[in-house]
Amino acid sequence: MTWFAKQLLHWFGQHGRKDLPWQLNINAYRVWVSEVMLQQTQVTTVVPYFNVFVDHFPNVAALAAADLDAVLHHWTGLGYYARARNLHKAAGQVMSEHNGELPLGVAALSQLPGIGRSTAGAIASIAQGQHAPILDGNAKRVLARFHAVAGFPGKARVASELWSHAQAHTPRERGADYTQAIMDLGATICLRKTPICAECPLHARCAASNLDAIAQFPGKKPKKAKPVRSARLFLIHDGAGGCLLERRPPNGIWGGLWTPPERPVDVSAESIGEHVGLQPEQIMRTHIGAVFRHTFTHFHLDIEPVYIKVQAQPPLVQIREDVRWYVADAKEPLGLSAPAVKLLRTLKNSELT
Repeated sequence: MTWFAKQLLHWFGQHGRKDLPWQLNINAYRVWVSEVMLQQTQVTTVVPYFNVFVDHFPNVAALAAADLDAVLHHWTGLGYYARARNLHKAAGQVMSEHNGELPLGVAALSQLPGIGRSTAGAIASIAQGQHAPILDGNAKRVLARFHAVAGFPGKARVASELWSHAQAHTPRERGADYTQAIMDLGATICLRKTPICAECPLHARCAASNLDAIAQFPGKKPKKAKPVRSARLFLIHDGAGGCLLERRPPNGIWGGLWTPPERPVDVSAESIGEHVGLQPEQIMRTHIGAVFRHTFTHFHLDIEPVYIKVQAQPPLVQIREDVRWYVADAKEPLGLSAPAVKLLRTLKNSELT
């Protein structure tokens, strides 16, 4: 066992977190769900989502049997919705191909949708007792600083070097504790902006610290200005809380979620009305709201909400599977985009109804 691993495990025994919800009643399913939720999302955000999710879908069978809408509903607000779609798809695959049990080992786990090498390593190590390194965001930061690995971890050369270090340090004994420990150290001590080096068990041999260059590791992603796109979201509503929603295609932004119809900014209220079967006499009032910005990973989207009050549900709601009438107060489990949630709340504004 390397000095690195010994120090980390000793620190974990005294200071590591051991009461996070996915650290209790440990099994492969709970570890899998938590690892997917924790991708690009902080622990404090994940905890309440995890608790509700596993309450509704306590095992692989329950997740596989659930409607995708219900799964997306319990993911609403967590972002990166492809994670939820892949969880649901993978659960079905586990039921059909693996008798309802997550397969054993990194290679087999990595064949499931949405499970990469690091997520597979965490499941295999923590829940299956396998010897498997991980390289999540926390581990990357700890290893990049300890070994002064220069460059952005998203580059293949840098990632390869970090994986080599991860493999070298992951012990064959107490692998589950080590995996929790390196994630914990990155989350609580080796922080991205304000690391608490004085409390770090690795401080004495940390190359970045010895070089007085902590802020330089890991290397930052080259900055690119995010492009700005514009769109209109049409809220076709009845003034009593009911609103027309459209299901997004399975891929792309808001994939599989329900949202008010989104169209280019040059599409008029009359045009969208024709698209959903509205007659001109059914439209009682049109109101254009203030533009607001929703930011994605790769671009900004400036959204202009257009409120169209109608006398009754558009007739196509009864015909098309990708269009439906939704009453927000009914709290029906439905996967909604974040802008949809925001705009549905505005329908209670008396000026719009």
